[in-house]
Amino acid sequence: MTMREGTVVEWRARPGERVEKGDVLLLIESEKAEVEIEAPASGFVRALLVAPGATVPCGTVLAVLTATAEEAFDPAAFEAASAPRAEAGTPVAAVAAPRRSEIEAPATPAARKLAKEHGLELARLRGSGPGGRVTREDVEAAIERLATRVAVGEGLALERPVTGQGPAVLLLPGFGTDVSAYARQIPALSPRFRVMALNPRGVGLSDAPESERYAVEEAADDAAAAAGEPVHVIGASLGAAVALELARRHPERVRSLVLVTPFQQASGRLLAVVEAWAALAAAAPPEVLARAIVPWLFSSATLEDAGRRARVVRGFAETAALVPAATLERAGAGLRDWGIPDAELRRISVPATVLAAEQDLLTPDSAALAAKLPRARLVTLRGAGHGCLLETPEAANEALLAHLSGGAA
Repeated sequence: MTMREGTVVEWRARPGERVEKGDVLLLIESEKAEVEIEAPASGFVRALLVAPGATVPCGTVLAVLTATAEEAFDPAAFEAASAPRAEAGTPVAAVAAPRRSEIEAPATPAARKLAKEHGLELARLRGSGPGGRVTREDVEAAIERLATRVAVGEGLALERPVTGQGPAVLLLPGFGTDVSAYARQIPALSPRFRVMALNPRGVGLSDAPESERYAVEEAADDAAAAAGEPVHVIGASLGAAVALELARRHPERVRSLVLVTPFQQASGRLLAVVEAWAALAAAAPPEVLARAIVPWLFSSATLEDAGRRARVVRGFAETAALVPAATLERAGAGLRDWGIPDAELRRISVPATVLAAEQDLLTPDSAALAAKLPRARLVTLRGAGHGCLLETPEAANEALLAHLSGGAA
């Protein structure tokens, strides 16, 4: 009776699905309890108007059911007609739907309390509960991960998990991803190498300083500080740009380079995809973002296999949920401003391997870049798209180990 607002924890139905009266549609959380909300009638779900994690006032329209799937339905007109109206003499402020980047991640009360005590942002944690809900166990795991952070500047610490023993290898992920992009490489490398994986600014538990852009040059300085010693550097896409900049600005830190789908300067296509990526992250659920971006990252063979495509979308959505829109916008601004001249490439004299993907739509000039590096070897991964580390991990790992165990070591 005292409830004034509630949080949508998770939806149990999707647009287009038929539901029967009494079926559980969603889970709502108030300050006191969680409640399952049942369908008031049988019909078809036509729209979900409030995203998981959003907290809205009582009386907010949450979803739309129609008797048949063919019934005419205009979402914009419906939202306008169902907007809250004032009682006589009472002004009502328009309630705007929050940007996805401003919506708090769904979490159990215990998880929310523990995260607040440790200064953790729920939106940057991977939830293992139903619908990606953050549990207390997820927060406890994140607290342990805080110990992996290293200071790279005054008031700036980045997450840098380390595993394995041997010569040091530093992994730099690409745009919009965290170190889980190397999930298929770390197990292959860690038996013989000490693998350091670095989450850049604003990703995972790394600090996210307020800035108009996260410059590639700054990311290279961060990587040099996080490495702390000469290392073999593996960078993918934007991470490859950071690796090149690291070799240019801090050559004493770089023993060798592996550049995965690199570029010398971002093309108009790459910048357009990056811009769309950031815009979708601010406005749409992670699964929608994943469905829009995955076709740019993977080969035709992967996209034509429905089961494989679905697995890729699910995995990409999990990662996308952990990278805030603000981080994407800042990283995209830094990417637009970066490029490396031919003369600078020719001065990078460490051993290098360039991994090019045969069906790469975003950085198809990897081979041209390799030709400008004095000691580079080009390896083309057949049947792979831009996300080749995940799509063809065996071939990628073979090339990485050959590089690290051969002349580069």
